[in-house]
Amino acid sequence: MKTKDIQQSVIFEANPHTIYEMLMDSKKHAKFTGAPAKISKEVQGSFTAYGNYIEGKNLELVSDKKIVQKWRGNEWAEKHYSVVTFELYPVGEKTKLTFTQKGIPEEHCNSISNGWIEHYWEKMKKFLKER
Repeated sequence: MKTKDIQQSVIFEANPHTIYEMLMDSKKHAKFTGAPAKISKEVQGSFTAYGNYIEGKNLELVSDKKIVQKWRGNEWAEKHYSVVTFELYPVGEKTKLTFTQKGIPEEHCNSISNGWIEHYWEKMKKFLKER
């Protein structure tokens, strides 16, 4: 299977702790996405997001700084996972999030890349403005 990688960077109007919690707390994640999420805060713990559309396992967690997860969409080939990395950097009162995803099946790469922007970064920014 051919795979591709993506890298994105985004600035949020919030501190790294707030962004980390939005990504790792089941209730906060569900609130900004508008969809069910069950997220373990433990290394090797499992997670699901957007109902069961996304599932995976936490590989590395550094509170307020870094999240590394084994990640897959439910329409991917069974047992194929990509690796996503969220790195959080304080920039004054804001946070720069640097995101990479490695090993995306080539046929899903464009929709996944656009999906992060539409279903995560834009929704997170909107949620932060409304809180």
